[in-house]
Amino acid sequence: MPEGPSRITALDALRGVGVLGILPVHMQSFAMVVAARVNPSVSGDLHGPNGWIWLATAVLADGKFLSIFAMLFGAGLLLLSGRGADGPDSPYSVERLHRRRMALLLGIGLLHAYLLWYGDMLVTFALCGVVVFALRALPPRGLLARGVLALACASLIALGVGLSLPWWYSDTKARFVQVWAPSREMVDREIAAYRGGWRGQMAYRAPEAFQIETSQLVLRGFWQTGGLMLVGMGLFKQGVLSGTRSARFYLAMTGLGFGLGLPIAWYGAGRARALDWDLADFMLAGTQLSYWSDLAVGLGWIGLVMLLCRAGWRAKAVAAVGRTALSNYLLQTVLCTTIFYGHGLGLFARVDRVGQLLIVLGIWIVQLAWSRWWTRRFAVGPVEWAWRRAARVAAR
Repeated sequence: MPEGPSRITALDALRGVGVLGILPVHMQSFAMVVAARVNPSVSGDLHGPNGWIWLATAVLADGKFLSIFAMLFGAGLLLLSGRGADGPDSPYSVERLHRRRMALLLGIGLLHAYLLWYGDMLVTFALCGVVVFALRALPPRGLLARGVLALACASLIALGVGLSLPWWYSDTKARFVQVWAPSREMVDREIAAYRGGWRGQMAYRAPEAFQIETSQLVLRGFWQTGGLMLVGMGLFKQGVLSGTRSARFYLAMTGLGFGLGLPIAWYGAGRARALDWDLADFMLAGTQLSYWSDLAVGLGWIGLVMLLCRAGWRAKAVAAVGRTALSNYLLQTVLCTTIFYGHGLGLFARVDRVGQLLIVLGIWIVQLAWSRWWTRRFAVGPVEWAWRRAARVAAR
């Protein structure tokens, strides 16, 4: 599929929106204890502006921009498969080049997760990317059908885990409850670790990263991320992610995505708060409400960005962020861990949600300015360049 300038701009703008949009969500994990991401009552005040910021993040952003990012990653796999020879004798075989890229991305993700921040998503993306690439030749409907099936598998697994909760062993359930609602002593120990040095943080960072890359990957991450990648591949083949469909199409996509997803997300957030973040209800109902609203609202954001691009939004700075997405994703981690962790300013668990939002705005300004400056001089970001260059060399 040829790449016209407008289509490149639309894809880059959407990718840039995705990178910027995940920061308010991840900021919660950078600034507060692990449990506060899913159970906000563990840390911080939820009254007044803090409560509204939490609600807006939960309804509009949490899981939504990650869904966009995964779909765009799938589209990127198709762009790669359309470049160069795909034959086994080619010095730059697409298959070989893809495997090297995913292996290197896996390495970057592991370093990111264990040395900087446990919430890395690159490991999951790399592993899923290896699998879904084999399905790239399927027609759009085949990709979309398999993507929805994979997404449904994650939903059913989560429902099964929730239904089985009453039959868990008492010690297993007790440990799970401690993770969901840790004691004040446990919270204080985690805060002290992250306000301390880098080595002391490893006692919390490494186990959390390992859990995300093992049990969470098997139960949800692989199915959800892989399914979203397949959906993204199908949408790209249909021209949806490249801005080539009609304005009427994108208007309908925006209306349906937001119209279905936002009420579900709002209800899920309100239900969780009304029930004081009850663990059993979260596992049975909360996970399902957030899971499917993430997809719907994510599609709504895609429709809105594409509609704006068709209306003439050039989005130069946002598109520049999209062209340097991997570099900016890692830059967010470097900046936030420097701000919040003890090897930097040590503000962990000292900044409320209003302050976190102000930090988000400051980092957005830095990323927009830096990305615009960089892309005026170079085609891709520094990490992207090193990653692609290393993959090319290794694939020879």
